[in-house]
Amino acid sequence: MSESGPGQVHDVVILGGGSGGYAAALRASQLGLDVVLIEKDKVGGTCLHRGCIPTKALLHAAEVADSARESERFGVKANFEAIDMPGVNKYKDGVIGRLYKGLQGLVSAAKVTYVEGEGRLVAPGTVEVAGTRYQGRNVVLATGSYSRSLPGLDIGGRIVTSDQALNLDSVPQSVIVLGGGVIGVEFASVWRSFGAEVTIVEALPRLVPAEDPAASKALERAFRKRGIAFRTGIRFSGAQQDDEGVTVSLESGDTLRADLLLVAVGRGPNADGFGYQEAGVNMDRGFVLTDERLRTNVEGIFAVGDIVPGLQLAHRGFAQGIFVAEEIAGLGPAPLVESGIPRVTYCDPEVASVGLTEAQARERHGDDHVQTYEYNLAGNGKSQILATAGFVKLVRQKDGPVLGVHMVGARVGELIGESQLIVNWEAFPEEVAQLVHAHPTQNEALGEAHLALAGKPLHAHA
Repeated sequence: MSESGPGQVHDVVILGGGSGGYAAALRASQLGLDVVLIEKDKVGGTCLHRGCIPTKALLHAAEVADSARESERFGVKANFEAIDMPGVNKYKDGVIGRLYKGLQGLVSAAKVTYVEGEGRLVAPGTVEVAGTRYQGRNVVLATGSYSRSLPGLDIGGRIVTSDQALNLDSVPQSVIVLGGGVIGVEFASVWRSFGAEVTIVEALPRLVPAEDPAASKALERAFRKRGIAFRTGIRFSGAQQDDEGVTVSLESGDTLRADLLLVAVGRGPNADGFGYQEAGVNMDRGFVLTDERLRTNVEGIFAVGDIVPGLQLAHRGFAQGIFVAEEIAGLGPAPLVESGIPRVTYCDPEVASVGLTEAQARERHGDDHVQTYEYNLAGNGKSQILATAGFVKLVRQKDGPVLGVHMVGARVGELIGESQLIVNWEAFPEEVAQLVHAHPTQNEALGEAHLALAGKPLHAHA
């Protein structure tokens, strides 16, 4: 077995080059640390190559298709002919390619030692790749996640996960989406815009069940209007495929039939087979356990991203990667607050939130100490121009700060920046009401909602 230089011990060895791993590598290098970054596939991980970026490219293509179909509504006569999936995929892959090239350049310029290959933790401070051992005073585990399935449901043929769904060369006529969370509703939205008949099956009582119930209700209303069918509170029991399609059985006794079944039941931690448990790292249900400073129970070993229990979001992993690099460098950064991480579902209409839901706020502070307000986008000029419905819902502690912001509507994901500042800086509605919001923008809806909660509504009923 060879070593990475005779007896060389690096400051940081990072296993996994996704959002968490590459962020840790770049920040650690910036802070003057000697860094090794190990990745078996491509730097950028799931987010860049099989997740956030490609799905949002498909969603933008879907938005363009809908704009063409509905152009006469805005006094523009345009003809919608068809979805050219090879053309859509070329556009999507071009976006990925440009971002990938840029990221490779950043890693190269940062003087990070980049190792391509499958790594394994063989001792608390040692990662082995194809017979070569890389020793680090600190090791960061960042091996990401995979698309889950269900017991007895084999992926293949007409039964796909998001990985295969991103590379279809034609639009299916009909699709059943198993799972009404973020991934499920985003693909349902894309395929409906592309012309497919779509049915979502969700075991929990509502779509996007992690969001505030008001957001779920608004999204369900919008999906009905778009012709997206959904069955909530019903469990899947089995699926059979043949040359013509897929038959899905439900525990209710009903069956559904479609060309394709998308399994979108969430993502699992990709932490098996890397030697974590053998090295003594505490794990639970496949996840790597850490404290609030992202330290595992083994001295010098940290973990970031989707393998750590909590929100499985690229920007969470990215922020955790920066945090760990600064922690190793001795800067003592402030721990991340999970509820303060913004969340966006990019279907049409979008769902965006940050902070506590109403139920979480009432549980934490008590019913008598929580106040809410919903501002309908019907009162917002730019939302009317965009022809979108939805709302901004605020959750505040009575006589205290804003605890949560929840939004539904076209492009509301772009409003999450100010929203997360409001929540994370514990702003009072009265303080936000003093700020001037440009007109006409959807951003004004945030201002109006805070004006109302501060007791001085203008374009809203008290």
